[in-house]
Amino acid sequence: MKTRPTPTASSPLSPASLNRRDFLRKGALLGGTAALFAALGQKSRAATVVSASEAPEHPDVKFGIIALTDCSPIVVAHEKGFFAKYGIRSKISKEASWAVIRDRLSTGDNQATHMLIGMPYASSMGLLGSPKKPMIYPWMLNRNGQAISLKKSFRGKVGADAAALKPFVDAAKAAGKPLTFAQTFPPGTHAMWMRYWLASGGIHPGDAAGGGADVNLVTIPPPQMVSNMRVGKMDGFCVGEPWNARAIDDGIGYTALTTQDMWKDHPEKVCAFTAEFAEKNPKTVKAVLKGLHDASVWLDDLNNRSEQCDIVSQPSYINCPKEIILGRLLGDYDYGDGRKKQDENYMHFSKRNCNFPQPKFGKWWLTQFRRWGMVEGAPDYSAIDQVCRPDLYTEAMAEIGVTDRMIDNSPQKFFDGTTFDPSGDLEAYAKSFAINSLKG
Repeated sequence: MKTRPTPTASSPLSPASLNRRDFLRKGALLGGTAALFAALGQKSRAATVVSASEAPEHPDVKFGIIALTDCSPIVVAHEKGFFAKYGIRSKISKEASWAVIRDRLSTGDNQATHMLIGMPYASSMGLLGSPKKPMIYPWMLNRNGQAISLKKSFRGKVGADAAALKPFVDAAKAAGKPLTFAQTFPPGTHAMWMRYWLASGGIHPGDAAGGGADVNLVTIPPPQMVSNMRVGKMDGFCVGEPWNARAIDDGIGYTALTTQDMWKDHPEKVCAFTAEFAEKNPKTVKAVLKGLHDASVWLDDLNNRSEQCDIVSQPSYINCPKEIILGRLLGDYDYGDGRKKQDENYMHFSKRNCNFPQPKFGKWWLTQFRRWGMVEGAPDYSAIDQVCRPDLYTEAMAEIGVTDRMIDNSPQKFFDGTTFDPSGDLEAYAKSFAINSLKG
């Protein structure tokens, strides 16, 4: 795949010191362009004004989000004026589920969206009931920061090793009452982490339709995970923060393991567009990416994480107490079963080449679609080139002087001792797992 030279965040721009509302209010009071620049914190005209040649074709952009901590780059770019800096008039639309996120992007109600990395592939391929709609992602929003939680009755009996769960699974299945585990969307990250973990312990999660399963695997929107576990509708779930921390705070569950325990610096959410919108509005897409870059650099300064939580904890975004969100954002992990640690691999938004849309992650996702019978026969592994767009990322970052981020094709190591080599035989890798639902 051809890509242009790749940028990085070696010279991040300083973020605006005012949030969006303060910026607009003070700009109106002061009047005049010079006063607006002063309100932005002594920015030069060149650093703040969008030239006519760079102006977005579609400056009004509505972003879909789900109530998860990793929506933060979009929300912060909106609230603190990072999108406005590049000519984007942003709006945030909090959606009820990932299916709604997909549909509102597909129909054009939202122009950009917070999305699970597997979803643009599933929609572009028309998998699992998704209307076939080509989508792209030129930006990765975050790495790490999800977890698998279990109900409190397993506390002290089951930890990171899913093999300890298997006797309970086998007994429940034999009694005709299989245990139930939840994920947030079938081709998404949480489904893959839950499937991978269960299978690592000898537990079959079944194919996409539930065939051959040792357990029930159900789809629940992220904000509803805790309430469903509270009333006994599930035995465990995989979701992003803050809902794992919330389960502990509410006294109904604990963290078995984090997803970074499974795969350090794994991919998570992306900022996605329809392919049609991106083709028609390339300057708009680049402006969005520039705003996300500034927000992401701001977010990865831990001194800003308290303010981040002030912003995203609001009812219009995550609607969860700030204190529950903040702890794990600072790497303070209390698993709720006596285990505690300071985790250096907490959720991050910019560092360690976070935002570059790595083609290898798409390759891994397609191998898992294959493994779990979501496609019949070998998929077209080259299809990632149509969905993952490092070229758009590179162009946007080069325009703001970020030039040292690059494609990383190194092998990925997993907690179970296996390695994924993106340069190797992808079909052989997909077929290498003892527990699978291969079709064709």
